[in-house]
Amino acid sequence: MSESRLLDLSILALGVLALALLGVVNGYMQFVFGLVAIWTILCTGLNVLFGLTGLVSLGQVGFFAVGAYAHAILLQAGVNFWLALPAGALVAAAVGCVLAIPAVRMAGPFLAMVTIAFAFIVEHLAIEWRALTGGQNGLFGFDQPAIFGYIFSEADLIRLAIVLAALGLLAYRRLSVSGWGIAMAALRDQEVSAGSLGYDPFLTKLAAFAIAAGAAGLAGGLFASLMQFIAPSNFVLSQSILFLFAVILGGAGTVLGPLVGAAVAVLLPEFLAGLAEYRLLFFGALLVAVLLVAPRGIVGTIAAFLPRRARPANAVTPEEALAFVSPETPEGLRVSGLGISFGGVKAVSGAAFEARPGEVTAIIGPNGAGKTTLLNMISGFYRPGEGRIETGGTDIAGWSMHATARQGVARTYQATRLFGSLSAEENVLAAFPRGRFGGVFTALGTAERRAMAQGLLRLVGYEGKPETLASDLPHVDRRLIEIARALAMRPRMLLLDEPAAGLMQGDKRAMSLVLRRLADAGIAVVLVEHDMELVMGISDRILAMDAGEPIAFDTPEAVRADARVIAAYLGEGTLSVPARALAHEPGAMDTLIAKDLCAGYGAADVLQSVNLRVGKGELVALLGANGAGKSTFLRTVSGLMAPTSGHVILNDGYIGGLPPHKIVERGVVLVPEGRQVFPELSVAYNIELGAYRRKTRPDASELEAILQRFPRLRDRLHARAGLLSGGEQQMMAIARGLMASPKLLLLDEPSLGLSPGMVEELYAILAELRDDGITILLVDQMASLALAAADRGYILEQGRIVAEGSAQELLQDDALIAAYLGGGQERAEAAQ
Repeated sequence: MSESRLLDLSILALGVLALALLGVVNGYMQFVFGLVAIWTILCTGLNVLFGLTGLVSLGQVGFFAVGAYAHAILLQAGVNFWLALPAGALVAAAVGCVLAIPAVRMAGPFLAMVTIAFAFIVEHLAIEWRALTGGQNGLFGFDQPAIFGYIFSEADLIRLAIVLAALGLLAYRRLSVSGWGIAMAALRDQEVSAGSLGYDPFLTKLAAFAIAAGAAGLAGGLFASLMQFIAPSNFVLSQSILFLFAVILGGAGTVLGPLVGAAVAVLLPEFLAGLAEYRLLFFGALLVAVLLVAPRGIVGTIAAFLPRRARPANAVTPEEALAFVSPETPEGLRVSGLGISFGGVKAVSGAAFEARPGEVTAIIGPNGAGKTTLLNMISGFYRPGEGRIETGGTDIAGWSMHATARQGVARTYQATRLFGSLSAEENVLAAFPRGRFGGVFTALGTAERRAMAQGLLRLVGYEGKPETLASDLPHVDRRLIEIARALAMRPRMLLLDEPAAGLMQGDKRAMSLVLRRLADAGIAVVLVEHDMELVMGISDRILAMDAGEPIAFDTPEAVRADARVIAAYLGEGTLSVPARALAHEPGAMDTLIAKDLCAGYGAADVLQSVNLRVGKGELVALLGANGAGKSTFLRTVSGLMAPTSGHVILNDGYIGGLPPHKIVERGVVLVPEGRQVFPELSVAYNIELGAYRRKTRPDASELEAILQRFPRLRDRLHARAGLLSGGEQQMMAIARGLMASPKLLLLDEPSLGLSPGMVEELYAILAELRDDGITILLVDQMASLALAAADRGYILEQGRIVAEGSAQELLQDDALIAAYLGGGQERAEAAQ
């Protein structure tokens, strides 16, 4: 028996049991049963909004009141109960839609604040609009429902509430597996990814808000008829908190969670009747206990211990899956004159290329070249400031993400964006409709779609279980599933942002074969990737970019030999660095030794048995393409990630695996990529924070010495750090590192995003630090400039050292170009 059918039968059985118990309990307990049913209806709607869509509303009591008053007013106007009840729910849903239009555009606490304000408005309207609501005196004396002359008793009304609660739970179960429910869950986990699959985030949130408001209005109408009296005191704000508490306690996002949470919230006060004034105190303590012990709620925690049943499906073959994704009408992509600015800075300017069906078009360039920004404009994540993006004769520049996706543009992301609460199979199923929701209660996972989803997983090389949650998968499987999900849209254009990042060499080879097969099937594949071996091996044409501008668009062989491309990766060689002024040769003693060091993320090691040393007083450059493992090495040495094997030795002491603050105390200071300043603090405070772990406090003379080295910072000492230019922030970050009195200074991409003049000024300062005997390990994309300042260097490729030597030797070594533009794999394998 399937889980869905078992849940349906469980809900029906619980409903029948509740109806049977009404006949054996007293009148007051029947009333309590009615309250549980009414709360279940409201919490089921709130479960759609919070549990399924992830939106926090603290104003449900407002919709509860709107439904109750609308129902009561209609009854007093002579409207039949069977019309007044749904009318009250529809009024509440309509009010919910109106509130949702501005509210769902907000996020986090702002949405909660809007709904709280709405609840206050409704409460005060109920008090002040006396002609309609009766004010503090309220409304009372409502006709009971009747059918064919039979007038319902209170017990009959409670039976009606129980039946509606059961129907609500069944409706939620069907909704959660429909296209609408999958869209809501996708939006909760990854809103950007949901948009890139074609789902309209605004419409999805609006629907969830309307359902939650309508359910609250229906519950309010039943509450009014059951109580036979309503007043503003029935709809205070604390009720909203209790409603949300019930959903969380029962298990947000689970089918039976609203029922369990409502039962606890209603029945607990009955068991604590003698301490009723402390009800909120007990509720609060219980909520804290549940969040600590069972953060998934009661039902969610129980469900976590139950095995996920594998639903058998006759998966199609990879060949059939490939035929499925082959476009019926292949279309290419033409980009011309595309540009965008952020804060007056041109991130991309004049980008132009053509991606043809059946070809792999790669986009390459150093950090900050604008590659991902270009993909973001093509996929609708950014609205370009200029230019055209044409496919199928239509200019889609400026279209939203979901509209672009429906046009046949699918993409993956630099950091995988799977829906963690969904299984591998469900992630792929979510993409089949291409944003078209389908029936509200029509299951998305038909047998045919499930078979094709599993076939797509096989096509990309996924060998795990389809029912495994995406959040439990290793990195390589997440990459594969994201590609399979994109293919489920049957795209004409497939945009891939660093799909090989973090993969082992064997996985990269397998992925390159998959991408080549997809292109051969007629899909226009656009690839952003830093692994030049992969790019050069599968690309038909390559667009090279630098500083946001295209510099070459040609075949792999032509681009690899292009002087402008080589200069973009290695530096123009026009900037000068002062020569070392010391008479002695540094490095007589080792400050840092890395021995057989391995480190990585998840199951894959990025660093592969790295052996490296930095002598005292040396400036050593660590070079390599993006993704080679340079930043991973710095993070491992500084303690931000632990090595999986090998040793890190600082001045004859092992520091591998120590926490970062302990490593800082021993004298290793990292100036990270992107500077990581504290923007709201002044420049002076940012610099002084560098001495936080020092055993001796800095004095004014130390700050003065740093300001003499960085004179630009003197006039900005009391300005907010966030107002500095990029170069000034980089200088401040280095000054902060020097304030820690480092024995080893680690610099990660100090020239990134700086103008040539600022880079030259920065490197002049680095040369001064070098000549003053400060030990520095430098990572920088501008290889020629880094080697001009360095004493020695290492070249890292695929996580392995493939060359080392003096700066002059490395400048003449072919391995330097091979590391950045491919062709050095044989050397990497020989070093293995």
